[in-house]
Amino acid sequence: MSKFYARRRVSILAALSGLIASVALFNAPTASAALPTPVSGATARSYLAQLTVATEDRTGYDRDLFPHWITQSGACNTRETVLKRDGSGVVTDSSCAATSGSWYSQYDGATWTAASDLDIDHLVPLAEAWDSGADSWTTSRRQSFANDLTRPQLIAVTDNVNQAKSDQDPATWMPSRTAYRCTYVRAWVQVKYYYDLSVDSAEKSALTNYLSGC
Repeated sequence: MSKFYARRRVSILAALSGLIASVALFNAPTASAALPTPVSGATARSYLAQLTVATEDRTGYDRDLFPHWITQSGACNTRETVLKRDGSGVVTDSSCAATSGSWYSQYDGATWTAASDLDIDHLVPLAEAWDSGADSWTTSRRQSFANDLTRPQLIAVTDNVNQAKSDQDPATWMPSRTAYRCTYVRAWVQVKYYYDLSVDSAEKSALTNYLSGC
């Protein structure tokens, strides 16, 4: 075989390989969506330095003081909207309930195919918000906080993991999946900063430690 034909053959093979790779990429399943990307580690550290440090007070807390889930669009409420956002291949019925799909829980790395296995976590829990300043808010502002799709506040996760977290802050609970911890604390600080919520001393210490590695 001449050098010309050899080079031409190599060129054709390379082109075919590139085409195959492009097709494979085009047909690859898209990754699950997730909560809005939180601020950078540097910005989170700056925000944390500006948060008021105060003792928490749960006097008068009632979960019903944070109305949720509210209608977001058409027949879809906040929970259903987050399930569609955070899942892959999510199919819903006429009432917007998810009938099939796949969800990856960022907190523990588990994958689920039934929406009933997932809770929508308030990353900064409602009780934590109450303790940190939401007790003085209007009901309308508490409703906005409990249904906030703009800030990194709502995420679909394994139900029993969410229940184990309950109302704990990063001083006593963090996702078991260590690869997500930096995202988690950046989101936590961003939400607290946006809503002008305070932190207690143990919470600030934990956040400072985790953010030092972000």
